[in-house]
Amino acid sequence: MRRFACFLPLLLALAGCDKLGIDTPATIAAKKEADGKAVGGACRNALRAIEDCYTLNPKANKAAVYAGWMEMDAYMRDNKLEGTPSTIPRAGAASGADEASDGEAPADKPADKPMDKAADKAKAH
Repeated sequence: MRRFACFLPLLLALAGCDKLGIDTPATIAAKKEADGKAVGGACRNALRAIEDCYTLNPKANKAAVYAGWMEMDAYMRDNKLEGTPSTIPRAGAASGADEASDGEAPADKPADKPMDKAADKAKAH
């Protein structure tokens, strides 16, 4: 009986581990699944292609992102909703717009600086 009395507080403390914030592998997997679905739904609402969504969120579970994207697509089609265009430009579109506006690449780009230094060294010799 005395042994049982010693282990009783330990058992009670371990029973409350869920309330201490210690996540089990099942809860971690459920959170990642929910996060992926939320990312996919948000991408669909922002009128992004699923490939863009994968590129912008490399850490997200692709299956969950796809499931969320498809769920939001079905919801939007059923309710005849239009998406909200993203205000953040795509990486490819932003660099293309810079080059198309001037016809020249800006001189302060990091990729251009090493070529300028090499050209200066060639002129000096």
